[in-house]
Amino acid sequence: MNSVYDIKNISHMGILINGKKIAQDILEALRIRVDILSKDGRTPSLTVILVGDNKASATYVRKKGEAAKKVGIDFTLKSYTADISTDELINEINLVQKHDQPDGMIVQLPLPDHIDTHAVLNVLDPKRDVDCLTYENIGKLVMRQALFLPPTPAAILEIIRSQDKVLAGANATIVGAGPLVGKPLAIMLMNERASVTTCNSRTKDFNEKCAAADILVSGVGKAGLITGGMIKDGAIVVDAGVDFVNGSMVGDVAVNEAVHHASAVTPTPGGVGPVTVACLLRNVVLAAEHAIELI
Repeated sequence: MNSVYDIKNISHMGILINGKKIAQDILEALRIRVDILSKDGRTPSLTVILVGDNKASATYVRKKGEAAKKVGIDFTLKSYTADISTDELINEINLVQKHDQPDGMIVQLPLPDHIDTHAVLNVLDPKRDVDCLTYENIGKLVMRQALFLPPTPAAILEIIRSQDKVLAGANATIVGAGPLVGKPLAIMLMNERASVTTCNSRTKDFNEKCAAADILVSGVGKAGLITGGMIKDGAIVVDAGVDFVNGSMVGDVAVNEAVHHASAVTPTPGGVGPVTVACLLRNVVLAAEHAIELI
């Protein structure tokens, strides 16, 4: 196994959540919806914009493409060299939206430092913004009017619900306040009436805030950040962080310790990642269905 811990040798009170199984259930449901759309003459389509040669980004895009094809979604990759300018990239995105008109479109992040990421993302038609990163879609998320939910936070909610956890009234702590995970997840959990605490690098009493959580989510990307002593007995722990130790992918959570306290914890890999891809593709199908309603 490509990991620094051996799941098979863990003796624990909690369970390791099978993200692949949760993702598979979502994808199976999507196949049915895609078949219905295809019979009506509209096969859902996804276009990914990839800039540069970031190996991790290329891997993520490949997995999205493989999953899309499995459920019958048309997948197109548009690759550009790292030296493309902001204006040139914006022009390319506009051309794709005008001529190809995909149902869903994403810009794989991160972009090279010289590119204005916010300017690029907000060129996307909000109806195609299946990553939910445009200002319009983020605003709709806050107001509970969003057509799409951001894929990684949506995946985290799917995982929590898979454990039959009631979100309303639960104490949830989110470690990391980034735009892809922490911030939108805080909004979504508040919308579900959970009591939410967010932690960042300046947070005081960090360990105590983690230990008070019924639901603990980490999305920092720092191996071993969350240890067993920081986890409340019976808590659900969702690890959305990605780091590499000696060439192996790991998350933020010390899983060997966490399973002795948590009722359930996600492994890395095999936890949040597969569910995130499934939630992204669900947004693509939803975009196609919504487009038909508007015709």
